[in-house]
Amino acid sequence: MAMVLDSEPTVAAGPDARLGPLEFETIEIAGMPIARLTSRETALLTIDLATTYRRGDRPWFSTSANGQVASMVASDPAFRALMNSADVINADGQPVRMAARFVAGATIRERVATTDLIHDVAELAATRPVSMFFLGASEEENAKAVANMQLRYPRLNVVGRLHGYHTEAEWPARLREINALRPDIVWLALGVPNEQRFFDRYKHLLPDVGLVKTSGGLFNFLSGSAKRAPQWMQAASLEWAYRVWQEPRRLFWRYFITNPHAIWVLLTTKSSGVTRRRLTLP
Repeated sequence: MAMVLDSEPTVAAGPDARLGPLEFETIEIAGMPIARLTSRETALLTIDLATTYRRGDRPWFSTSANGQVASMVASDPAFRALMNSADVINADGQPVRMAARFVAGATIRERVATTDLIHDVAELAATRPVSMFFLGASEEENAKAVANMQLRYPRLNVVGRLHGYHTEAEWPARLREINALRPDIVWLALGVPNEQRFFDRYKHLLPDVGLVKTSGGLFNFLSGSAKRAPQWMQAASLEWAYRVWQEPRRLFWRYFITNPHAIWVLLTTKSSGVTRRRLTLP
């Protein structure tokens, strides 16, 4: 039977609002419950879940939604089920934020990009003990990402790292090694939809991990091999165009096909509006 958490409130639902413990408001967008949290509030919730309120049977599952994800959710029922199994879904994309007002008459105050969230978490980790593990990307990208994070945040407690290129036969042993380290947060960077599928397949091997946060191309930005778009392009929902300019061969056709469908899905999928989500322990 699920047990509702009864401690003091920790997550704000708005500038002055306080909900119950580990509660937050969501807006249904493209069939997904998107959290109405800022990046800072998401960082607080992430650390609370990973440390104070560990499940004990599996990690909490935190992921993100952007236009690509909305398109995939509409096209693939299995992937939709994976996304909706997440404990927290953030709006990592301005189109998702913009769609909230159109389809639900409500707002998401801030885009929560994982490339920003990790810094909010790292800053909080300077005063709140929290350990991290970096899982995914190539060995070179992974190593550079971790080295840069530790250089920027000298007090950051990184208990380990591992690249993402292993065979199906190798993964169970590797994940048991990670579980033995008992990291509070695992940043999982395998790309969409691989990281969602990976979590669903192997979560039972990580009962001593606090939380897994899907991270997409995060390590490429942390390593310096990829650059963020200028702020004005991010605000104008044009970060995808900047990424295409950086990697035209890999990304042009993906965005050319995905973007029109994503816009249609975001603006035409009916929404049940704003609801309150209350996380529970098993």
